[in-house]
Amino acid sequence: MKKILVANRGEIAIRVMRTAKQMGIKTVAIYSTADRKSPHVSYADEAVCIGPPPSNQSYLLGSKIIEVAKKLNADGIHPGYGFLSENADFAEEAEKNNITFIGPRSKAIHMMGDKLAAKDAVKQYNIPMVPGVDHAIKNPEEAIEIAKQIGFPILIKAAAGGGGKGMRVVEQEKDVVEQMQRAISEATSAFGDGSVFVEKYVTSPRHIEIQIMADAHGNVLHLFERECSIQRRHQKVVEEAPSSILTPELRAEMGKAAIDVAKSCDYLGAGTVEFLLDSDNNFYFLEMNTRLQVEHPVTEFITGIDLVELQIRVARGEVLPFKQEDLKINGHALELRVYAEDPLNDFLPSVGTLETYKLPSGENIRVDNGFEEGMDIPIYYDPMLSKLITYGKTRTEAIQLMLKAIDNYHVKGVQTTLPFGKFVCEHEAFRSGHFDTQFVKRYYTAEALEMRFSDEAKAAALIAVKHFLKDQQIVRLPTS
Repeated sequence: MKKILVANRGEIAIRVMRTAKQMGIKTVAIYSTADRKSPHVSYADEAVCIGPPPSNQSYLLGSKIIEVAKKLNADGIHPGYGFLSENADFAEEAEKNNITFIGPRSKAIHMMGDKLAAKDAVKQYNIPMVPGVDHAIKNPEEAIEIAKQIGFPILIKAAAGGGGKGMRVVEQEKDVVEQMQRAISEATSAFGDGSVFVEKYVTSPRHIEIQIMADAHGNVLHLFERECSIQRRHQKVVEEAPSSILTPELRAEMGKAAIDVAKSCDYLGAGTVEFLLDSDNNFYFLEMNTRLQVEHPVTEFITGIDLVELQIRVARGEVLPFKQEDLKINGHALELRVYAEDPLNDFLPSVGTLETYKLPSGENIRVDNGFEEGMDIPIYYDPMLSKLITYGKTRTEAIQLMLKAIDNYHVKGVQTTLPFGKFVCEHEAFRSGHFDTQFVKRYYTAEALEMRFSDEAKAAALIAVKHFLKDQQIVRLPTS
């Protein structure tokens, strides 16, 4: 593989290109007219404008992207995450044009992209699943009957979904009709498929995912877990590795289950198997993401392994260079997704210009970044600016370094999730490890964050006054 086209934008495009360059592989960037001045464009060896700003006129044009790859003699395509990363037709079209898709085979993407098909595929391995149904629900009456059997609350969920879209928690029978209609509407809009199914809603679970890697020679390994329980609107904001709650025995058990899920669909490359873990440490298969995850850097920190490099090597047909027993957890890593969102206003996107944009730096601080000072935040795409990752020998050390890094991350012109990240890292529930997916619902409010701001401002003012009075005292000291 001598040249890779990265079918993505922003921080993940740069992250993939960085590893490709280290491997001596040339890179091609694609960009919309809105991203003409984006850092990923200048970082690549070559760059091609793919279309106007809307995704469906640029980054989602699979056939056009493949034509660009052929024209520039790219022999590989890396999709990153989002956009076409889990599009089986895109992967298939690339292969038909003799371009290596750096990801799983289209069969696995198809199978795991449909949550009902995924559940059916893993049945033979006796992997625990949340009580529910294994078929699409056509009407609210059927959903009510199922709910009566498994008990409320239930979760109405898009079969083709992800990212919290097409998902509704229903506490009572009277709300089923309305919430099902909403889930179907949202699923149709987001995925072009309104199929939904019903399962028991696990009230206060932990969200634990296992990173797997598989080569074309029958080797499937897991690279331990990531804790992804700090979420808002079913979307992750803070992730860490390892989880503070898993025992070595439970880790091995969940790791084996993840490997079995990968085997059930003849998986190739990097993937993530997601589980819910209840308060009694029972785990349930949730879904498989057939791509690199946003939060992959925390796994890279604790294992010392470059996952993108492994993706490329596996795509080239190489054997995984290590065995399961060679892998060890070393230290602790934490990631904060830095979104251009206003945590004081229900995390709504914050559009504007990055008047000030200064990144933190230092040992064990990593920023996977896609923006520069002076740039506008496009309204067309996911509002993530960067990922802030810290590493320490212990969890406490990683948290303290994250707090320091947040303080040294300076942004003006838009609101960001940095203050929310600080709120999480300072909260006793998070620091103690006693939290679940209800953390935001249970502890976070805009008022709580404003109070934190207010207390910090008061403390800063008191320190300033104290220093001022001390300086004045020194000035007044008589000379002998």
